[in-house]
Amino acid sequence: MALVACGAIAQPAAEAVDRNGWPVDVHPLNPLLHNRPERIAGAVEDLVLRLRDDYDRVAVGYADCGTYGALDEVCERLGVERLPGLHCYDLFAGPRPVERLTDDEPGTYLLTDFLVRSFSRTVVHELGLDRHPELRDDYFRHYTRVVWLVQTTDEDERAELRALAQEAADRIGLPLQVRTTGTGGLERALAAVVAPRP
Repeated sequence: MALVACGAIAQPAAEAVDRNGWPVDVHPLNPLLHNRPERIAGAVEDLVLRLRDDYDRVAVGYADCGTYGALDEVCERLGVERLPGLHCYDLFAGPRPVERLTDDEPGTYLLTDFLVRSFSRTVVHELGLDRHPELRDDYFRHYTRVVWLVQTTDEDERAELRALAQEAADRIGLPLQVRTTGTGGLERALAAVVAPRP
């Protein structure tokens, strides 16, 4: 089986596959597609069609991710399953906790471990903040806090990422809060889509 995965969750997805011994090959797409969500459905469709000749099953390792139903239309037309939820934050923290975070404080900017590691590239560079720091107010004026949803359980890695998360929050001038989620939610969602069928 093949899993067409968002590059932002491909590593924890592959780790879950290995941990469970699922016969699945993870095929990541570029995580920068998240900056252009209108391109996600087309990129997923292209890769699913390319992989179909080599695998008995193909699944999609994306939530909706800002496609506003376009990804669901592709999945339905191609007869493939995708992960549930509106975005990867739902997969890690659960949809209700994420909803509570944003309801309690609508100006919440969420980070995952991947986004903490890649913030300089995926946010600062891609949004042009390294070249035009004055754009910070255009992009982040309505945000009031950064919440890092922590997946890693490794203490050394967590300490390293904590420093990077603080740098990210400082870069956009917002206070940082930390919530530990682990990867159990993603693993359960993957199991429903990729675990071998009886």
